Amino acid sequence: MSTFRLYLQLGFEHISDLTAYDHILFLVALCAIYRIVHWRIVLILVTAFTIGHSIALGAAVLELVDIRTDIIEFLIPVTILMTCGYNVLNNDDLLEKRNLKVKYGIALLFGLIHGLGFSNYLKATIGALMKGNFSILKPLFAFNVGLELGQIAIVFVILTVSYLMMNIISIKEKHWNYLISSLAGIVSIYLMTQTKFW
Repeated sequence: MSTFRLYLQLGFEHISDLTAYDHILFLVALCAIYRIVHWRIVLILVTAFTIGHSIALGAAVLELVDIRTDIIEFLIPVTILMTCGYNVLNNDDLLEKRNLKVKYGIALLFGLIHGLGFSNYLKATIGALMKGNFSILKPLFAFNVGLELGQIAIVFVILTVSYLMMNIISIKEKHWNYLISSLAGIVSIYLMTQTKFW
């Protein structure tokens, strides 16, 4: 298996791993307000999140940043809770251009935090390549492409479930947002109690 394919697969498997459900939960919160017809908006949001992810992963692997893991592990559920709160407080205006720009910025910023959460895992897997004097750019790029593909697959599932709930079961869009954001928010509070670093 080529290096590119190996790290592509690692990235895809890492984001889709159900034991790392905090990242999946963030995607659920990020998509809570959107329907399948908003797929372009969601794709841009997920890509903004991946860009933030990529910057943080690259900086961490190159040892340009070093933030305590326990702080990052606590901040990840904080990003989920903040996204849920934003969804609920701005429910009626989330599709306005001004709010979309804010959400793109939030996705980018939160991608930085989640990327730092992945950085220790990636440092360990790329470490062997660095010791062998290989370039880390190719595996880092492949890992991020794998993450993006995994995120798109997860988002497709989320939007499909939303479609079924709103069109087959006839749950109102607003109520679906409140339900999903509330549930994700509750889980994020639980995760915060489990990852507090003080």
